[in-house]
Amino acid sequence: MTMRAARMHGYNQPLEIEDVPVPETGRGEVLVKVAATGMCRSDYQLVDGYFKDGLPVEFPFIPGHEVAGTVADIGDGLPETAQISEGDLVVIDPNWGDGTCRMCHEGNQQLCANGQLVGFGPNGGFAEYMVAPYQHVIPIKDQPDVRPEYLAPLTDAGLTPYRGIKKLRDTGRLGAGRTVVINGIGGLGSYAVQYARLLGGGATVVGFARSDDKLRLATEHGAHYTVNVRDKSAAEVRSELEELTGRPAVDAVLDCAGSPESLGLAAALLDTEGVLGQVGLMGQRVELPLFPFVSGEKSYFGSFWGNYNDLREVLTLAGQGLIKHHVTTVKLENINDTLQALGEGEVVGRAVVLLD
Repeated sequence: MTMRAARMHGYNQPLEIEDVPVPETGRGEVLVKVAATGMCRSDYQLVDGYFKDGLPVEFPFIPGHEVAGTVADIGDGLPETAQISEGDLVVIDPNWGDGTCRMCHEGNQQLCANGQLVGFGPNGGFAEYMVAPYQHVIPIKDQPDVRPEYLAPLTDAGLTPYRGIKKLRDTGRLGAGRTVVINGIGGLGSYAVQYARLLGGGATVVGFARSDDKLRLATEHGAHYTVNVRDKSAAEVRSELEELTGRPAVDAVLDCAGSPESLGLAAALLDTEGVLGQVGLMGQRVELPLFPFVSGEKSYFGSFWGNYNDLREVLTLAGQGLIKHHVTTVKLENINDTLQALGEGEVVGRAVVLLD
């Protein structure tokens, strides 16, 4: 039995649509018939070699880490408590730790030094079928909208900023009378705005982007204010913030871009004891002004993806109808054009490959 798959045969090369064997279902594994796979800027970066030193892959390789589908086959060895049956609608928790290290025992398998990340090691979801350990297959039940193209992005675009906003909240920098900026309204930022409203304790939420289309999406998803930062100096942005919020500085920033420009702007806007959280990965280095950070007791942290419990919380919020989506569906045949658009920042919201 064969399936269609979009495979990498090398870095800086287009993905090739090929007929390949359907993977076999091993012990403790589940075969998923993929219905939808989200497309992330990190997929573009994988192809262009951004991760080749930190996350090298063996070619040919199938990317795609945001996966929703139905159970097609179940291997031996699944306990009854797994509650997984053929035909179930599921999403794949994409972070597979080794289960033995301190990070795994703390529940943070996405931080496991010996772990695997779907679509960056194990073959991913740009294919009609994929296999996953049963522990990372989550059945979807009681959702108000079970369209796979909405479920798939929740495993990264919806998950990563959720963890980042929780970490910002835990610093004490959110709440009434405070201002939080979501910097970069792409796939992650469009969800981050919503979490800032849901978890922010009444904080004023401001969306930053470089296009009006993305800022309109931020407003639709709950931002109180938006600022188009294209070609603006930090002083100009501070002036605009003061007109909008009454303050030229902010208490917290969740940076969903990760470019040198976005990080520099965020650092320039932080008030005393402000906190900058980083989830975007466009650049290679972080450079922050030392004396203002020390003298103002400002903080910086990175936040990577999310753990199993974070994902279950996101799915629960979606199940309660509290999360909005902005999805553009594409065909597998158009995957290379869409990857290029992602790399150029032209996709508003999330692009999702429909395979079912």
